[in-house]
Amino acid sequence: MGDTATIGGASSLVREPVVDAFADLRAPRRADQARALGLYPYFKAMARHGGGTVVVDGEQYVLTGSNDYLGLTQDARVRQAARAAVDEFGMSASGSRFLTGTLELHETLEAELADFVGKESALVFSAGFLGTAAAVATLGGRHNVLYFDDQNHASMIDGARMAANRPRRFEHNDAADLERLLKEDEGLPGGRIVYTEGIFSMSGHIGAIPEVVEVARRYGARVVCDDAHATGVLGPRGEGSHAHFDLVDDVDVVAGTFSKALASVGGFLAGTADVIDYIRHTARPFIFSTALPAPNIAASLEALRIIRSEPEHREQMWSKVDFMRQNLLDLGFDLLGSDSPIVPVLVGDESTALQFWRGLWEEKVFATPALPPAVAQGRSLIRTSFNTAHRLEHLERVLEAFEKVGRALRVIS
Repeated sequence: MGDTATIGGASSLVREPVVDAFADLRAPRRADQARALGLYPYFKAMARHGGGTVVVDGEQYVLTGSNDYLGLTQDARVRQAARAAVDEFGMSASGSRFLTGTLELHETLEAELADFVGKESALVFSAGFLGTAAAVATLGGRHNVLYFDDQNHASMIDGARMAANRPRRFEHNDAADLERLLKEDEGLPGGRIVYTEGIFSMSGHIGAIPEVVEVARRYGARVVCDDAHATGVLGPRGEGSHAHFDLVDDVDVVAGTFSKALASVGGFLAGTADVIDYIRHTARPFIFSTALPAPNIAASLEALRIIRSEPEHREQMWSKVDFMRQNLLDLGFDLLGSDSPIVPVLVGDESTALQFWRGLWEEKVFATPALPPAVAQGRSLIRTSFNTAHRLEHLERVLEAFEKVGRALRVIS
């Protein structure tokens, strides 16, 4: 508080200097250094978006790294569905789902999603991040023991923080390491929940779902799978990773998002009716968020119906992904063993990754680097993905740019 002193015969309170809480925010950061060097790759504002290409500062770039895997954000039917919903409901639900924000559209989408992914019930969230965080915070709670794949998304980590629960981490896609932890914890109070992903967002690896499920069942653990990047992509009809491995009944809860293959924004959880009803009445990220607006719901509903009836979108995506993966491998790039539409190109240190991004940008290729802490030190990469909207000339331009920049920076020989 400070000391009382006499100054000129009067008593006054001498206080310690006040520390500015924002002072550290003004300290030089990596972003400032990157801007100064012309190597800042983020927040590039697009004037137009054509699916496979975008316009930035009047120049056209081939867009890689987009999560619009099936190219449905630009589909005329999806856009028309959103326009019709605007005319009917306006731009906001103007309330939480718990109170005044629930529309029939929400319930229609939830019913069709549940049927699509093979679960009894589904619940729509205003963002995929909120849904996945709720799956951890609400189901995991403080007293259960949680097990996270080491590459799990930040939304799961934040969900654990919301519940004041510190998860146990097992090595990426390593069911043997998961079993080691489960065995160590035998006798501890609480239930067991294993959280993993269908497709991991940085490495592009498909999750080791069969092995994880087998181990989890032996120890009485539940399994929650974040299928944000797998919905619409994996499975016989795009139902997700649990269907891809014929384990629909063995994955207890599926988390998904609308901001990838489902062409909009928002997210969902799907599982048994009792679990979803519990989440509906207890999940703070759901109860205290304004409901997803009708245009977004209508767009995702239309995209879902297209996915179910037109498998050619997924087939075209995979043909382009396979083409790019094989050609990048032939050039000598390390793709980290990716087996999904996410194709990471390992570069190495952070400085080289930023220079690589700049070289691609100069070749009119819009790609983004992944740097620590999103990836491990020395494992910086260029995260690419390819979708139905890319044409052959787009893919060839990307390959030419990667070859030119990769040789100039000696990433490939």
